[in-house]
Amino acid sequence: MIAAMVVGCGKKSDGDGGDKGGKKLVYWAMWSEGEPQAKVIKSAIEKYTKDTGVEVDVQFKGRNGQREGLQPALDAKQQIDLFDEDVNRVNGSWGKYLLDLEDLAKDFEAEHGNETLYKIARNAYAQNNDGDETLHSIPYQPSIFGFFYNKTLFDKAGIEAVPTTWEELDAACAKLKDAGVTPITGDTTYMTSFMGYHLGRYLGQDGVKALVGDPAVADKVESGDIDKVTWDDEKVVQAAKDIEDFAAKGYFSKNIASNIYPAGQNQEFAPGEAAIILCGSWLPNEIKVGENAEGEDKVEVADDLTWGYFNYPAVKDGKDDSTANNIANQVMAINKDSKMTKEAFELITYITAGDADKQMTTDALCIPADQANSDAWPEELTEVKPGFDATTTYYDWAVGAENNGDLTPVLNENVVKLMAGSMTADEFIKSCKDASGQ
Repeated sequence: MIAAMVVGCGKKSDGDGGDKGGKKLVYWAMWSEGEPQAKVIKSAIEKYTKDTGVEVDVQFKGRNGQREGLQPALDAKQQIDLFDEDVNRVNGSWGKYLLDLEDLAKDFEAEHGNETLYKIARNAYAQNNDGDETLHSIPYQPSIFGFFYNKTLFDKAGIEAVPTTWEELDAACAKLKDAGVTPITGDTTYMTSFMGYHLGRYLGQDGVKALVGDPAVADKVESGDIDKVTWDDEKVVQAAKDIEDFAAKGYFSKNIASNIYPAGQNQEFAPGEAAIILCGSWLPNEIKVGENAEGEDKVEVADDLTWGYFNYPAVKDGKDDSTANNIANQVMAINKDSKMTKEAFELITYITAGDADKQMTTDALCIPADQANSDAWPEELTEVKPGFDATTTYYDWAVGAENNGDLTPVLNENVVKLMAGSMTADEFIKSCKDASGQ
């Protein structure tokens, strides 16, 4: 039905591809071939080729291969008709290569588009292209970043409700510690996001971007459209002291400084040694994949692990509350230089909607992207849905805390030290000031 909607019933496409049959699309995918997402995509491609006669050369590059190799290949004018990656990376770093999809996707969006996801896709392009909100990518495999918790361990500690404020999280962590459970674990990969969220609650996302010196907002800070924020700001200092306080109370895992991804999620959260972890909604799938692995990569999952979730809590006198969150997704985009744009879009419809989208929710435990599958949430993400639906403000990755590449390594190192208790809040502020040149 989707195919018919896009290209009609004739033997030819009305796009640049001409006759179907004998032509080949080239698709660079961000997944590794053995991942559940790749298997769903391969199945959708098989159906597409069977229905249309158009062959597809799908190249599963993996994360690093895609991020390191795509732009040079596009610059070299290699044939790459469509590609995928994170919504901000596609619409930001690779925005100049994208085909305008506004007209091509109009009917498809009306029938299958999730309003939130399409708004985020347009906004991601606008942020990097002078406010242009034209659609340049099609969302799939949505995610939200927040706190996952083990409901069994919460019950053991006598915690009756999920925390909605920092004070309530403090109280919950105290109960977990008293029950002999490590309250919070994590992986160093995501610790800048932890601090980004915490700063975002106090400052809002524009404040975080101004603080870290995001080059994209420099002109707005200079003109006064965004308030200047320094590391001496009382709310920034308070955010650091909040983390210092949690560290002093023993709320963070003793391994927090040495948990190189995926040690925290696989060796502490999954086995039931730690109750809470900040991660994306891809976490249940990653643990499931690890659980089914062989040898050293196998993840041992507690038999009584019951999945819970809550949005990052609000802070006292903060600007944003728990309705502001990093909701993102992968997106598929078409190279503006492609000679098979209509065929490429047709393939996108096969992958991002209908049965393939529903299969993503079962095989990859992800949030459905097609509004027609809105009731197909995986059981592991049941408690994610209310937080997802309640979100009205959409944060970028890490709330913009990683938007200055020169500062990010220092910031990440300092956050980890602060959480590990090897750096005080005052030392954290001084180190960040020195690194940012304030």
